[in-house]
Amino acid sequence: MQKEVFGTSHVPLSPAVRAGDFVYCSGQVPVGPDGSVVAGGIEAQTRQVLENVKAALALAGASLDQVVKTTVWLEDARDFGAFNKVYATYFPSAPPARTTVESRLMIDIKIEIEAVAYAPKA
Repeated sequence: MQKEVFGTSHVPLSPAVRAGDFVYCSGQVPVGPDGSVVAGGIEAQTRQVLENVKAALALAGASLDQVVKTTVWLEDARDFGAFNKVYATYFPSAPPARTTVESRLMIDIKIEIEAVAYAPKA
């Protein structure tokens, strides 16, 4: 099986990697196009992270409806309800399997999400 990498980053990782029919999306953080952390609370940061996941998947020809698993790190477990409300709008039916944990994150953000998509090449 051949590995394909997609996108660039200022750190040693690839935003998306295709391995066969699966696309692995590196953990995405709530930074906008200018590279700065988006203003606002968990809702705004969750939206930005999921938009970044969507964009990373697209680099490899995948989409959110093909996501089979996500892993979510929340800086504060008390944000779970508000996060979940926004998350549900991106996966309105047949949501992927998910693990959500509270964790200290690498930069001053509220959330990080990684995803795995099953996206056979046409």
